Amino acid sequence: MKKNESNLTLCNILFVVSLVISNVVTGKLIYTGVSIFEGCVVTLPGAGVCYAITFLMTDVIGEIWGKKEANRTVLFGLAGQVFATLLIVFTQKLPAANAEMQSAYDMLLGQNWLFVMASLVGYVSAQLWDVWIFHRIRDRIIAKSGSTKNRWIWNNASTMTSQIIDTVVFIGIAFGLGFGWFFDENMRIPLLSMMIGQYVFKFLLAAVDTPFFYLLTRGKGGGEGNKGTSSL
Repeated sequence: MKKNESNLTLCNILFVVSLVISNVVTGKLIYTGVSIFEGCVVTLPGAGVCYAITFLMTDVIGEIWGKKEANRTVLFGLAGQVFATLLIVFTQKLPAANAEMQSAYDMLLGQNWLFVMASLVGYVSAQLWDVWIFHRIRDRIIAKSGSTKNRWIWNNASTMTSQIIDTVVFIGIAFGLGFGWFFDENMRIPLLSMMIGQYVFKFLLAAVDTPFFYLLTRGKGGGEGNKGTSSL
């Protein structure tokens, strides 16, 4: 991918669209039939794949355009997410011509403000960590080896650790605090099961995105002098 404004704009568009859509479809829970603890079947959010794309995009932007642009993308995403939420709520409050359609809208897109807050806190925490640890590891390895051929290391390390933060923060706030599961002895195991199950799913998605990361950042030279450049 060439380092130009058109490609940077495209990456930002893919990031924001993936982020906004992930919040639209997150209400659909996927039944896996897999139990981590007895009686605790893992369910996965429909937003999983969409949200994974956002981490791929910040890694690509960070690799080609640098840390500053990656952090800017995170802020753009936050603004886009807040704006999309306001538009959804505004549309929800408009008079409905059909009661059944309004009911379906409320069920699928109705905003639970606790979940919105949990999502925003998890998003900001995880994405900022992703950008920071990505460049922390990248700079150290390049300083020692003078090459970016092992960029799978910082790509995977940043995404896999940031997904821990996102999972624990979101589920912890929304279910642990919001639903009081932290304080209910009977619900602590289901809460832990939910965290572990969703993280394993996100971990696997992070591994799957590695070939795409290499594809989009191919042609990069190694060394400090070639940071943020691309020959394709």
